Amino acid sequence: MRTVAIWFGRLATGALWLSGIGLVLMTGFTAWQVWGRFVLNDSPSWTEPASVLMMGWFILLGSAVGVREGYHLGFDILLVVLPKNVRMMLNTVSDVAVTAFGGGMAWYGYLLAAGTWNNVSPAMQIPVGVGYIPLIFGGALIVLFSLERICRRFAGLEEPHLEAAPADSVS
Repeated sequence: MRTVAIWFGRLATGALWLSGIGLVLMTGFTAWQVWGRFVLNDSPSWTEPASVLMMGWFILLGSAVGVREGYHLGFDILLVVLPKNVRMMLNTVSDVAVTAFGGGMAWYGYLLAAGTWNNVSPAMQIPVGVGYIPLIFGGALIVLFSLERICRRFAGLEEPHLEAAPADSVS
């Protein structure tokens, strides 16, 4: 399991790098749009849809890594006062729900991409379905990272957060 965790860590690092590159590209596209509009008086038509596409990539890849690291939304105030075994069970229930959500993202993202693939974006001259590919990859990574969290938990490996909660000393 430790080897799998190392490889998933590398996958998460790669996803973060791609997310960062997407953020830089989006910033550059937006700057070019502003420069073109206000300085050149001729704004390119492709910069806005390209920025939105990059935003989809960096948000969904970054959120998948957030799931792996345990930074997704949660109501942790209750967890810190519960015994470790109850905390593990509730974290597992949460991870199962996140896994289902990621699976839905990937599946419905695929359906959206397939259903709009034959339509062409007038601004970028690429299939409209390309814009839904981040949903597929982000959802698949959320599924993988959620399943990894469950497996790590039952293998006795570290939890990303709440490991040293006060409930351990109370029980």
